[in-house]
Amino acid sequence: MASRWDYLFETKPVPMMDHLLEEVAKLLAKDLRQWPPPVQEVDLDVGGQFAPLFTEPTPRPAEAVYDEALRLSRWELEREHEAYDDYMRNKRYLERGLAPTDRLALLLLNRWLVDQMLGLGEATEGRVNRRLMLKCLERLEARRRLIQGPTA
Repeated sequence: MASRWDYLFETKPVPMMDHLLEEVAKLLAKDLRQWPPPVQEVDLDVGGQFAPLFTEPTPRPAEAVYDEALRLSRWELEREHEAYDDYMRNKRYLERGLAPTDRLALLLLNRWLVDQMLGLGEATEGRVNRRLMLKCLERLEARRRLIQGPTA
């Protein structure tokens, strides 16, 4: 008769990189539940345009803003500059159901996600490359879909 713990011995071990990406996705999903997402500091010379999002009370953006920020972040990590430029230049976010006032939050979330991924690459001394960063974003998207539940 098998013990209740036998299945642990029969399961395959999870590769360390898969475990790392899953844990990072969990942490990012948790961070994205708060608005604005946590940042260490706002450099007013570089990111001064985002200062109002941190200094003034602003409502949490719609979930569609987060979805579009993930799209932009994927393009940026894939180096799909033409797609990114076309999207922003032609205000494609308006076609995706966002309001003109969502632009700043969209850009902040995009920048935050890309910075998190590049920081992960740096912290792992390049072991988490862009391909793995994209996998991490996929896991984050899947996690967010689970949290949001089925859409109508």
